[in-house]
Amino acid sequence: MMNSLIWAIKGTGFTFFMTALGSAMVFIFRKNLSMNINRIFLGFAAGVMIAASVWSLIIPSIEMSENLGYIGWVPATGGFILGVLFLLALDNILPHIHPDLAGGKDTIEGVSSSFKRNTLLMSAVTLHNIPEGMAVGLAFALGAQQGGEGAFAPAIALALGMGIQNFPEGAAISLPLRQEGMSTSKSFFMGAMSGFVEPVFGVLTVIIAGSVTPVMPWLLSFAAGAMMYVVVEELIPEAHLGEHSNTGTMGVMIGFIIMMILDVALG
Repeated sequence: MMNSLIWAIKGTGFTFFMTALGSAMVFIFRKNLSMNINRIFLGFAAGVMIAASVWSLIIPSIEMSENLGYIGWVPATGGFILGVLFLLALDNILPHIHPDLAGGKDTIEGVSSSFKRNTLLMSAVTLHNIPEGMAVGLAFALGAQQGGEGAFAPAIALALGMGIQNFPEGAAISLPLRQEGMSTSKSFFMGAMSGFVEPVFGVLTVIIAGSVTPVMPWLLSFAAGAMMYVVVEELIPEAHLGEHSNTGTMGVMIGFIIMMILDVALG
């Protein structure tokens, strides 16, 4: 258990660091990212999360289920559905905003609140960082359970892929906050803190998985379902707003290919 926790803290700590590093771009740039750059980054994040859901979560869930004597697709399907329902519930409860990159009217979702736009924007990123933290934490917990040389390679690949796509996420939070009048240091802090839920949920899921090993396949597919909900509900639609949205599509393809290569090459 302790070994799993240490590795999970290291892995999710790296992804949190990359979010903070991206947020630090507010000290260098003053303008928001262009629409095309935003589309590419959103698509890239979607591609990474799709590939990670399949190679790092669903396939290991099926393999582990069969090793435990279960019918492989049952925990994979059940956990996936529960993950989708979990994010659906959060999506309807947590106040957050879907910014219209094409310059139209932003969409505010969740329960009614008096939160300002910058708080709602941060909530949106925080929402989809939850399954990312769970995924990385579970990957390291799985590596610790399997043991042996190279057991952590798939988890390291996942953390690396998530970290890469977290970099632009941090910038996508801090730069708009600065544009709306928030101080540079506070914009950086808010952007960085949007990724803090990753270590929190990463450690929590490792504790649960370590306490009840047979639950691990369900948790793996749960994280996959939660991530796929974020991809379909938020990332891909926002990556295709406005004209010439093929840049978002290419971002998805690039993200998918890079995550697939990382997982297969290191795993």
